[in-house]
Amino acid sequence: MKIGIISDIHANLEALQTALNFLSNRVEQIYCLGDVVGYGPNPNECVDLVREQCSLVLMGNHDYAAIGKANIEYFNEFARIATFWTQNQLTPQSKQYLEMLPFTHQTDEFVMVHASPTNPAHWYYVLSAEEARIEMQAFVQPVCFIGHSHVPVVYSLNGTLRQEMVKFEQNGKYIVNVGSVGQPRDRDPRSSVVIYDPEEKTVQYHRLEYDVRTTYNKILDAGLPEFLAERLLIGY
Repeated sequence: MKIGIISDIHANLEALQTALNFLSNRVEQIYCLGDVVGYGPNPNECVDLVREQCSLVLMGNHDYAAIGKANIEYFNEFARIATFWTQNQLTPQSKQYLEMLPFTHQTDEFVMVHASPTNPAHWYYVLSAEEARIEMQAFVQPVCFIGHSHVPVVYSLNGTLRQEMVKFEQNGKYIVNVGSVGQPRDRDPRSSVVIYDPEEKTVQYHRLEYDVRTTYNKILDAGLPEFLAERLLIGY
């Protein structure tokens, strides 16, 4: 059973629709690693879509902030502005759904979190192979899927892998950052999604073009900071 994995949508409806359309006839299930909302202009629409089409959705730090549970002092100015805006936009139904999201999901083959496996509710970043090796001590499965940094990369016991496809070696251990659907930060503005094949033990990255100009204009029309629109054009 192939699984599509997405993360960090950030209320970007055009990017989410593109990702879900791409995955719909290629995988049996779609999992979302969190941050459905925050930054972008369509929080309720994105909540509705993941609720309808994703078999699993995890809690992200911006989801947690949007329901008033996260300390946002460490957020930058743009993130704080977007958080307050999102809190005022979310419907009671959307808030209720976000409040129910779990922090982790585990099977015998993998573990999934938004940020880091050592402490899923504290939103640590995994940004290097050295940090990844420390994080690997927190799980016994062969692979952990994460998001949070918006940068697609695979960390193994031997270092960093940036191939389009990675095959898991027997007795290996991996942390797979699936990248971001709605706000990529690796200087590539295209959405990032992953297809995981548990039988073949592979992860395949796919980068998808979407109607970024529509999202750009929606952000400006909503009165959100221009920076949040501009960054989408360059993937930062």
